[in-house]
Amino acid sequence: MNILYLCHRFPYPPKRGGKIRPFNMIRHLHGRGHRVTVCSLARSQEEFEQAQGIAAYCDAFEIARVREPAQWARMVARLPSPTPSSMGYFYSADLARAVQRHLAQQRWDLIFVHCSSVAQYVQHVTDVPKVLDFGDMDSQKWLEYANYKPFPLSLGYWYEGRKMLAAEKRLARRFDVCTATTRAEWQTLQDYATGAATDWFPNGVDAEYFAPTDGAYDVNMLSFVGRMDYYPNQECMQRFCREAWPLLKQQRPVLKLAIVGADPSPAIRALGELPGVTVTGSVPDVRPHVRSSAAMVAPLAIARGTQNKILEAMALGVPVVTSSIAAGGVDAEAGRHLIVADSVEQQVGAILRVLDDAGERMRLAQAGRARVLTHHAWARSMQRLDGIIDDCLGRFDRSRLALA
Repeated sequence: MNILYLCHRFPYPPKRGGKIRPFNMIRHLHGRGHRVTVCSLARSQEEFEQAQGIAAYCDAFEIARVREPAQWARMVARLPSPTPSSMGYFYSADLARAVQRHLAQQRWDLIFVHCSSVAQYVQHVTDVPKVLDFGDMDSQKWLEYANYKPFPLSLGYWYEGRKMLAAEKRLARRFDVCTATTRAEWQTLQDYATGAATDWFPNGVDAEYFAPTDGAYDVNMLSFVGRMDYYPNQECMQRFCREAWPLLKQQRPVLKLAIVGADPSPAIRALGELPGVTVTGSVPDVRPHVRSSAAMVAPLAIARGTQNKILEAMALGVPVVTSSIAAGGVDAEAGRHLIVADSVEQQVGAILRVLDDAGERMRLAQAGRARVLTHHAWARSMQRLDGIIDDCLGRFDRSRLALA
């Protein structure tokens, strides 16, 4: 097949959540012999240069170079309109022209879009089968942000969430099949009752890259991994350090916490002044930081879809203590493959149990990795994707016959 693939962040190198899922899809489709043309955005010269590496995994690619001031201006311009500001942020006239050129010059067997914010480029196309992979339902994230932001910011997030919700429903009706990352996100999509065909396929993890080593770890070390310019991660660590960390230090004064992730805000960097806390900023490889810790903590209050940090820690053979909302994006059983703890008291108790009981830590480490191998392998996820694409093609053909 000749496939036009659009995504909101250029999917190479696949080093962050918004890039990992589309990269694995593109690599899989190209590996199966399909001709894949990738269209996306780059926000810096460095990203533009690094993106060239996608050439080994597709047949052609278009990179629209955008600049942050212009994208923020597009967001602001859409504030008074019914169009979500998010769609302004991911809009590029250059990319729109490139997509239209490809549509005019070639015959396409499938259009695949990852993320609703770039569905705008092909929403008008009716003569090619189309899949929209929402991944996460972004509207729900914005609406959740409204609960954590002060007024009047909270009103702005609520308004953006409502606009995005309307856009998601509208877009769903313009694609042959719509998908999500988890059962929970799929259920949200189903509850929209748009009449669109829906399905889901999970994120995977590279279990060879994220693999345990000799099992050596520091019994007094905890880790957290995630981009620290991302609000849910910032809120999570600020709250954890404010509420749980003092109680943990009372019980275990030698305990340490490594907050590992790129672009920490000033407020996150300030956490490094707390006793035992280190804020690393960007690191070349997160694996040593996670492997050396007794547990990875992820007590997120805001979490949509799959938290790749949880999958990666489980694959590394490191126990995970997380919140119920974050665990909901992972196909794992609480208490068996990871520990779910929501209140501060539950978090402190769960962490201390892992630190104090080497046998329990080993059980969780082994069970967590085994679960990743059976339920979050990319190969299995891509099998589901193949079935979804076949379903999309079949639905499109049947709809064309019905109109004939």
